[in-house]
Amino acid sequence: MPSFVDAITLYAAGGNGGHGCASVHREKFKPLGGPDGGNGGRGGDVILEVDPQETTLLAFHRQPHRRATNGQPGMGDFRHGKNGEDLILPVPPGTVVKNQNGKILADLTAPGTRFIAAAGGTGGRGNAALASKRRKAPGFALLGEPGEEGEYRLELKSVADVALVGFPSAGKSSLIAAVSAARPKIADYPFTTLVPNLGVVQAGQYRYTIADVPGLIPGAAQGKGLGHEFLRHIERCTVIVHILDTATLETDRDPVNDLKALEAELAEYSSDLGTVEGYVPLTERPRVIVLNKTDVPDGAALADMVRDELKELGYPVFEISALAHQGLSKLTYALGELVEKERAKLPQLEDEAVILRPAENEDQEITVRELHANGEQIFQVRGRRPERWVKQTDFANDEAIGYLADRLARAGVEEQLFEAGATPGVTVVIGPMDGGVIFDWEPTMQTGAELLGARGTDLRLEENTRKTREEKRAEYYARMDAKAAAREELWTEREAGIWTEPED
Repeated sequence: MPSFVDAITLYAAGGNGGHGCASVHREKFKPLGGPDGGNGGRGGDVILEVDPQETTLLAFHRQPHRRATNGQPGMGDFRHGKNGEDLILPVPPGTVVKNQNGKILADLTAPGTRFIAAAGGTGGRGNAALASKRRKAPGFALLGEPGEEGEYRLELKSVADVALVGFPSAGKSSLIAAVSAARPKIADYPFTTLVPNLGVVQAGQYRYTIADVPGLIPGAAQGKGLGHEFLRHIERCTVIVHILDTATLETDRDPVNDLKALEAELAEYSSDLGTVEGYVPLTERPRVIVLNKTDVPDGAALADMVRDELKELGYPVFEISALAHQGLSKLTYALGELVEKERAKLPQLEDEAVILRPAENEDQEITVRELHANGEQIFQVRGRRPERWVKQTDFANDEAIGYLADRLARAGVEEQLFEAGATPGVTVVIGPMDGGVIFDWEPTMQTGAELLGARGTDLRLEENTRKTREEKRAEYYARMDAKAAAREELWTEREAGIWTEPED
C-alpha cells in the first residue's frame, strides 16, 4: 500500500430518509382518536472537513466508498424517527474537490471548512402531519427520500509559501532538511524523492513553509518522469525557488540551460486553479535562483561563470551548499522577507470555516415536453418538486396516489399537459426517461378530500372506467392476431384454388 496519496476518486452516498408512519390513536372509550403517525428521521450527510492534522488522502484510497446512516422511520403515538448521523471525513488543507467533468466545486484550505458531498434524504411526513380540516384521518404517510449520491475527484495541492523546483539530484531534499525539521530521503541517485515533502522554516521574525517536489526533467508537463504527478503541489506557493546543480556529472547540462528547461516546464503546465480567487499564474510568481553544491571546487568555478548571466534575468541569485550548510542563513532570511512582501499583495481572503455544497438548480420551474420513443407518444414532466413528490409517494396506497394527483394539479402540471397537447390516456413520465415514474394520465376533474372513501382508498381511482395500458395493449395484439389469421386463411384458399366468381 502507498504511504502518500494526493489524488483519489470518492463515491459518497447520503443516508436515506425514514418513512413516515400511518397510525390511528387507539384508546379505550376513544373511538375517534385521530391520526398519530410520526415523521421519519432525516438521513445523514457525507461531509468533507478540513483537518490540519491530515497530510494525505490515503484513507480514501483504501475506502473510496462512503455512506452515511439512514434516518429511522416514524412510529405511532406521535413518535418521530431518529435522524441519521452525519459522516464527517477529514481532509488535509489544500484539497480541491472536482466533479466528474473536472469542474472545481470547492477549494478547501481554511481549517474547519466543510463541503457537503452527499446530503441525506428528507424524512417522510406521518399521517398526523398530513391531517387537515378536509382530510382529517389520512390513511397514508409519505415515504422518506433517498439520499444524494455523488462521485468526486479529490486532489491535494500542498499549501506552502516556497516551492523548491529543480532537476533530479539537484539538492532539493538536502536543502529542506538543512533549513527545517523535515527529514526526506536523501541519496546519491536520481528520483530519490518520490513524494512531496513539507517543512517549516523559522528565520528570525519570519516563519514560512517550504515544499520539495520530485525532480523535473524536460517533458515533465507532458507526463515524463515523476515531477508531472506532483506539479500541482507548487500551484499554491508564493515564491518559486530554482535549485540549480553546479556540480552535475552530466556534460550536456549547465545551470543556465537547466533554468531554461525548468521555466519551459512551468509555462507548459496548465493549472485548474485559475478560477479560484487570489490565484496567480506560475509564470507570474516571484523567482529566486539558488546555485547549490558550491563547496565543490568545480561547482564554485561554474557558479562564477554563470553568475552574471543569471543576474541579468532579474532574479536574486544565491550560492549555497546544502550539504556543508554554507549560505543558508542569508537565503532563509531573504526568502522570509520576500514571502512577507508577497503575502501583503494577495487579496484578503476569509479564513473562517464555511459550509459549502455542490451548486444546485434552485429554479422551481416545472417543464412539460412531448417526446416520441419506440413509436409511442410520451409527455415528460421535469422539475424538483414533482420529482420529489413522486419519490415520497407509496404507490401501493390509492389514497397516497390521489394525494400525489392533487399536488400535481395544484402545481399546474395538468394545465401544462393540456397546453402541450396531451389527451387522457397518454403516457406520462415524471423524472428522467431512465428511472422516472411512468403512468397513463387521467385528468383530475374533481379534487379534494371529500371524494375519499375508506382509509387508504380514493374513489376517483375506483370509478375510473378507462382501459389501462395493459388492456389496450392486449386488445391491440388481439386485433393483430385476428388480421394475421384472416390473411393466412385467404392465402390457404388461394393455394387450394378455391376462387368463386359471381354469376352473370
